[in-house]
Amino acid sequence: YSHNTMRHHPTRHMRRLGAAWPLALLLCAAAQAQTANPQQGERIANNGLPPTVASCASCHGAQGQGMAVFPPLAGQGAAYLRSQLEAFADGSRSNPIMAPIAQALKAQERADVVAYFASLPTGIAATAGKADAKDKGVWLLELGRQQDGVPACASCHGPGGAGVGEHFPAIAKLSASYMQAQIDAWKQGSRPPGPQGLMEGIAKKLSADDVSAIAQYYAGTSGTAKP
Repeated sequence: YSHNTMRHHPTRHMRRLGAAWPLALLLCAAAQAQTANPQQGERIANNGLPPTVASCASCHGAQGQGMAVFPPLAGQGAAYLRSQLEAFADGSRSNPIMAPIAQALKAQERADVVAYFASLPTGIAATAGKADAKDKGVWLLELGRQQDGVPACASCHGPGGAGVGEHFPAIAKLSASYMQAQIDAWKQGSRPPGPQGLMEGIAKKLSADDVSAIAQYYAGTSGTAKP
């Protein structure tokens, strides 16, 4: 544009710049994705970065499959994993184990670790259960509790709790104790509410019995961890 064009048609000029802006953001995101090194991320995951960063495998399993109260990381969306590391690092998600680890990782190292775990299979079958009035867990998963404003878990986390897209994580292999801890964290405001701010409001409507029922259903599904 010439200066004269901008002077006479500023709105048109800004509109065209605005149209190009989303493309610029996509190109920037693609460039960042290309620089991530999953091989380097695997080395960090398995060996850590002594003396400040313990290996991810020591808590989350050799293939990111999760162990005991430590959640699985394998196959989670890159955007979700990245946002959690950032939340641990800046303190918006409180965790005495993960906070110092996330803070010690440089931006490139975080990107590498995220790329590695995102590349692994979840091992979760995306299959829906059949809602049964006698099974509180599957009822909440597939239909929710609309009278209380509780949506079906599957509406965001997918059939079988296998996760949806980059931002909604797989939840099928989470233990009951981990699920409850996260529900409590959302209720207390010690964990960011996630995409569209959904989970903080939902968590306040879920009882301990609800969480236990959901975990028990997933535990009875083939290939998932027991609560």
